[in-house]
Amino acid sequence: MDYFHLSAQPDAIEKISALGLAHLGDGVYELMVRSWLCLHGKATNAGLHRAAVKYVAAPAQARLVHAILPLLTEEEQAVYRRGRNSRTAAVPKGASVGEYHAATALESLFGWLYLQGRTDRLNELFDAMVEEAARWDSPSGAQKSG
Repeated sequence: MDYFHLSAQPDAIEKISALGLAHLGDGVYELMVRSWLCLHGKATNAGLHRAAVKYVAAPAQARLVHAILPLLTEEEQAVYRRGRNSRTAAVPKGASVGEYHAATALESLFGWLYLQGRTDRLNELFDAMVEEAARWDSPSGAQKSG
């Protein structure tokens, strides 16, 4: 099996829990962030982890997900809701329950798309999120995190 170019059957994907999809999607999203940071010279070796956390922490994911919600198809919205509504045992320090649920929903969606081999769609959504993050960092300070 080629785990970098998947095309799982819908019935196989449906058997995976929302948290299972989120577990996979977390890795997919983090790999995309790390790749983007490296390829765009956004961080030096010393600051790479710190820069990645800025994008992958639950509060950041919760803010960034708003950039893609209007772009989601009905099927993607259903996967997002399924992830958001899943019950988790604990919420990490530094994130609210709402932020953690939004981040879990995003990760579920990314895991679901990855299992289908829909990398073009992943890239499209990720690009929209990166554009939103660029607005945070703009000199005007439009949406600084706080």
